[in-house]
Amino acid sequence: MTSFKGLNAAIFEIRDQFEVDHLVYHSVNSTGEQYAALTYDQGWVDQYIAQDYARLDPVVLGCYRRFHPVDWKKLDWTPKAARQFLGEAGENGLGNQGYSIPIRGPSGQFALFSINHRANDKDWQTYRDEHLADLILLAHFINQKALEIERGTDRVEVQKLSPREIDALTLLATGLNRAQAADTLAISEHTLRVYIESARFKLGATNTTHAVARALAYGLLVV
Repeated sequence: MTSFKGLNAAIFEIRDQFEVDHLVYHSVNSTGEQYAALTYDQGWVDQYIAQDYARLDPVVLGCYRRFHPVDWKKLDWTPKAARQFLGEAGENGLGNQGYSIPIRGPSGQFALFSINHRANDKDWQTYRDEHLADLILLAHFINQKALEIERGTDRVEVQKLSPREIDALTLLATGLNRAQAADTLAISEHTLRVYIESARFKLGATNTTHAVARALAYGLLVV
């Protein structure tokens, strides 16, 4: 996989190996440029882009706020627009089950690796449990290859974080709020905020969540 054309061809091969209906890798880099390698029908892809469905797609909206793999049925499909979108997706060959792995990469890159299939809930849960570990590894491997194709390497220079800055972001990444993190580190919330803001500045992040995402993407945290 040394070109985007090769990566797209690999996506079809991987779909067949994992015996699912569809497989998708979609990436947005720090400048807003997008790239996708997918097995969807081109008609559905054109319709998705023309209607700007990314602004209401529960998979995109839900995964952007998460760090962990997401089962599509656990997302919010209650809005009328989301239900209509789901119906149109089904008419264009998408299955009733889906699973996505959010990926944070260098310099604010965000990517999604998703599988889609037709199956009942029981069979889907069994399949997911059996293949989840492989899918997570595969998602990050595909993302690494895409970064290498885009810029020649997936490595970027980043300022080093202090041990306390790493501790603060690590605790937030595990789901603790600021008060809990400060208590765990036996420091005041004000001191914790200083560490977080310092780390945010070094990482070039716009907010705390962004800082945690970038630190994870750069391999600075072990959660």
